[in-house]
Amino acid sequence: MPRNALTQRHPDLKNDFYAKVKERGQPTDSERRLRKKITKLKELRAADKEQLAHLATDVENLVRVVIQLTLENRQLRQQLATPGPIVRLLPTQPQPPGR
Repeated sequence: MPRNALTQRHPDLKNDFYAKVKERGQPTDSERRLRKKITKLKELRAADKEQLAHLATDVENLVRVVIQLTLENRQLRQQLATPGPIVRLLPTQPQPPGR
């Protein structure tokens, strides 16, 4: 059952709870431990969120590189598959000695 449903249907329980909290004045040891744990978990969650953002950026960049390399590879394969003009070496003229 959601907490807000309970507190809306039974305001007397909610009022009793807050009255006891006020009487106590200080949080219990278990409450302190839980609050510290919550704080640590929130910090870890923020760090994870930041790391996921960096990883998402890395993935986008890597996808771009893969696409570029795929296109270059396809072009090179097409160049190899289609015979180009035949290049012939022309004989060179003999050079005079001393040059």
